Amino acid sequence: MTALSSSFRALRHRNYRLIFTGQLVSMVGTWMQTVAQGWLVYRLSHQPALLGVVAFAGLAPAFLLGSLGGAVADRMDARRLALITQSVLLVQAGVLGVLTLTGHVGIPHVLILAVVMGVASAFDLPAGQVLVGRAVPREDLPNAIALNSSLFHGSRVLGPSLAGLVVAGFGEGWCFLLNAVSYLAALAGLAMVHLPALERSPNRGSLWEELAEGFRFVMDTPELRWLFVLLALSTFLAMPYTVLLPAVVKDVLGAGPRELGWIMAAGGVGATLGALRLASQKEHRGLIRTLLLALVGLALVLPAFAAARNPWVAVALILPVGFCMVSVNTSNNTLVQMEVPDRLRGRVLSLHATVFMGALPLGSLVAGVIAQHLGVPWALALGGFGCGLVVLLIGPRLWAR
Repeated sequence: MTALSSSFRALRHRNYRLIFTGQLVSMVGTWMQTVAQGWLVYRLSHQPALLGVVAFAGLAPAFLLGSLGGAVADRMDARRLALITQSVLLVQAGVLGVLTLTGHVGIPHVLILAVVMGVASAFDLPAGQVLVGRAVPREDLPNAIALNSSLFHGSRVLGPSLAGLVVAGFGEGWCFLLNAVSYLAALAGLAMVHLPALERSPNRGSLWEELAEGFRFVMDTPELRWLFVLLALSTFLAMPYTVLLPAVVKDVLGAGPRELGWIMAAGGVGATLGALRLASQKEHRGLIRTLLLALVGLALVLPAFAAARNPWVAVALILPVGFCMVSVNTSNNTLVQMEVPDRLRGRVLSLHATVFMGALPLGSLVAGVIAQHLGVPWALALGGFGCGLVVLLIGPRLWAR
């Protein structure tokens, strides 16, 4: 098997190809909405703190309901659950698009619809991860996880670029409507997926007992405990840079939506390269080293990006930021997935997503407040310095495991 075919070996499996293709189209639309929504909020309010508030509104429901979503994904047909959640997300994007195009949109509307998106995502994320785990044999699972990460971040190359052009030429509303249409591809792919029936234990407890079982498994597995702690800290400190990008572009760089699209696309290129590098690995050995080195990279490049005052310098620096961020998150996710038995996959991965969904909105709120009072560059730089402290404090414990 050549190096190239090895990097894409999970695509040999029909069910995974259908999931991957549908999500590829859908994620381009999602990134278009992300860029347009951030620009819309900042255009209406001119307050960087509100960028954090909207991000919190969209992610907090996924944090609060994520564990429940994982238990539901383990109990019911994950494909059917994904069809329901993707349909809700389609409607949410369509309503936001209509409100924006008709001139009736306001910050309260964006906040309410962000909450709807967050609730749907709380069930959609574990359902999607369960589907990926069942669509490929275990030996191809690390590759499928890395390819999913490359899909997520690779869509950042095209999505933000298109969003910048559409926002500049036609307004934010058309980005939201295009995102609604993109969900049709995901729904079509899911409709054609056929997975064998999953054997389930006949002596199943209540929903809450199953939630407790997943939590106990994480707490009783030292490797998982440290991976969850590291995920929480790295997400809280580093990931809010994605939320603050509209303020960086408009206030620090003095640029517009086109430049925002370029910068987000460049971050997507870096992230895609990081994900493809991980996809080329045939085994998951060495991922802890990759994870810690990527955190060191964030400690160096985030403060440098914060100091940039030229859009093209920012484009160049966001590349390694994206590379390092995806290396941290994908390595962490893969290490967790390799520790989890199939019967607990939905619950443990939903807890993993819950940690991420809790840390990101809290980090976004804190970063937004810091940006409001000390300036956006300081909010970004402090996050990078924090990543360095995480490596010093948590790195040796994880390395020992």
